[in-house]
This record gives sequence, C-alpha cells and structure tokens, in this order.
Amino acid sequence: MLTDVKVLAFDADDTLWSNEPLFREAERKVAEALSDFGDFQYISDELYKVEFKNMGDYGFGAKAYVLSMIENAVNLTEGKLTGEQVMYIIDSGRAILRNPATPLPGVEETLERLSEDGRYKLVLMTKGELLDQERKIARSGLAKFFSHIDIVSNKTQKEYLDLCDRLRIGPEDLLMVGNSFKSDIEPVIQLGGWGIYIPSETLWKLEHTEEYDHRNLFKVNAFEDIINILL
Repeated sequence: MLTDVKVLAFDADDTLWSNEPLFREAERKVAEALSDFGDFQYISDELYKVEFKNMGDYGFGAKAYVLSMIENAVNLTEGKLTGEQVMYIIDSGRAILRNPATPLPGVEETLERLSEDGRYKLVLMTKGELLDQERKIARSGLAKFFSHIDIVSNKTQKEYLDLCDRLRIGPEDLLMVGNSFKSDIEPVIQLGGWGIYIPSETLWKLEHTEEYDHRNLFKVNAFEDIINILL
C-alpha cells in the first residue's frame, strides 16, 4: 500500500530543473554548422547511432554528448572536420555544462512542504557525469531538502536495489518521482516499489520506451500535483 512508503526519491534533470532542451539546442546549432553534409533529421539520426554505440564507453552526460557530436561530425565530413569546427562543437556542449539548474515551477515549494511534513525521507537519485551533476545540484539550491544524494552511471533495477540497501528499506518502501518512464519509473515498479511519472515535453531518444499502466504508478501533469497523492 502507498501508506507503507517511507522514502521519496527524486530524479533531477528535467524533473527538478530543465536540462534536455539544452542538449537539443546544442544539436541544432551543430547541425546548422554541418548543413552542407545533410539536413537536420539526417544529422540527428546519425548522431543517435553514434550515441547508442558509445554509451557503454562514455555513459551519460554532456561530456559524453560532446564526444559523440565530434565523432558524428568527423563521420559526416569524412575526416575533413576543421579545428574551428571542433571548437564550435565543444563550445556548444559547454553551454550544457553551464546549465543554471533553476528549479522548475512548483518544485521548491513542493519539496519544502514535503520536508516540513516529515512523514517521508527525501532523497535525490540522478544519473550522469559526477562533476556536472554535483554542480547542477549546488546551483539549484535544492540539496538542503535531501538527506541522501546518489549520482549513478545508470538507472536499472540494480541501482535502485543498491539505494534501498544503503537506506535499509525494501523496494516496497520506495517511491520514485521522475520524467523518464524507462529510467525513473519502470525499474522501481517492477521491483515492487512505487512511481509518480511527470512526463516532460522533451525526452532524449535513448529514454523512449513503451509506457503502460500499473497498480503502483501515478501520472501527473505538474510537479506540485504530487502533493495530492502524497499528503
């Protein structure tokens, strides 16, 4: 039962603050710079193939994305990529790393209310590159609401079981709040935990998956709507 939940875990990127639109803007700028070698859709599709191939080596995050954009550009230009073009790609990626991580509407107020209520332990679980995620968390000003923060290389059942072990709870005691059904919701509900799904307008291609209803799953349109479920 939902009343058994002891821990609320929150995703960070595109749940607490906007992130994916910065990736899409960098992709658009680079595609424009490489427009002599194909239209946007072609360049984007080729980038997706490179990202998928590199995921096992680079993991997730802005730095991995920049490396994949450079490799894709090398492929598209058949090795004729100039130093100036490389620097343009790097600078486009640097804008992602400088994400101000401004909390999305309703986030800070909702976390404050949940924190003051006291019936749940609030934790943060985000995947990505360590330094980048640490900096965004610090910039957001939201760390004060969380008693535990995990930055992981991936979000599968293993990582959620590890989180439960560290917190000394069972999966049934955990509720995850996030914008990715694939990474934030499905692994938890399949373990017997709970999920609140807040779909975002922009989602990375590698996070697309089939969605379905589940007895332990709630779906809301806005972050502040989670209060209606939890309190």
